[in-house]
Amino acid sequence: AQVSEKAIFVNLEKAIRQFMIDREWTNDQFKKGIEQINCKIFITVTEAPAQNSFKATAQVLSSRTIYGTNYESPLLNFNDRSFNFDYVADQPLIFNDNNFTSNLTSVLAFYAYAVLALDYDSFSKMGGNPYIEKMFNVTNVAQASGDEGWARSQNQVNRYWLAENLQHQQMLPFREGLYDYHRKGMDLLLIKPEEARNNIIKSLEALKEVNRLKPSSTLLNVYFDAKNREIVDIFRESSPEIKQKVRLIVVNLDPANANKYDVLSN
Repeated sequence: AQVSEKAIFVNLEKAIRQFMIDREWTNDQFKKGIEQINCKIFITVTEAPAQNSFKATAQVLSSRTIYGTNYESPLLNFNDRSFNFDYVADQPLIFNDNNFTSNLTSVLAFYAYAVLALDYDSFSKMGGNPYIEKMFNVTNVAQASGDEGWARSQNQVNRYWLAENLQHQQMLPFREGLYDYHRKGMDLLLIKPEEARNNIIKSLEALKEVNRLKPSSTLLNVYFDAKNREIVDIFRESSPEIKQKVRLIVVNLDPANANKYDVLSN
């Protein structure tokens, strides 16, 4: 039984990889190995309540290459506590934007669109709009299944709230900030370091209003889970005044990771 279970998971990993890479999620052409988006999904199966049925959690990570470097800047770090699915070995993974076929393919498609939305937003202001619409569409179609993670529940760290936050008018400064942080900040860091750091600070300051309107929002929490280490690295060598300024901003926006910014006090 153990061998067959292991074989199922090997089969599943291959099927997911094929599904995510081979399917065309956008009409834009990406050069293979150069412009493709770096995305990782770590799935932890916690229970198999029935044959071919699995309860699991997942961590979804994505990053974006910074201009002129090999550095990957993290964009998404989302922990999905209800990554539950059915899977039969060697069964093809089928997805349709407008019809629910399985929770597994709906969840994978949702994250494919989320990764694209954040990536496009980081390159052009509101560039992620088409993919946010697709995220919301997947969510609406999947809600009828009754599977966990799609509902407007009290648990505000699920797929529904990630899509809702990205689409909400009050979160527009966050999305504009993605562009300012990456295109006007990270992409300039090697060429114009001072200007780049100032733009990154401005992008963080813009999040104060977002935090006031939607405190402890899923999107802000997810963003800083991805970014806290990078922010520290960017300002580690800055003047004490700049470090203190940045620390005060981010500790207010990201109290859950407050201790990670302590290095900016030194």
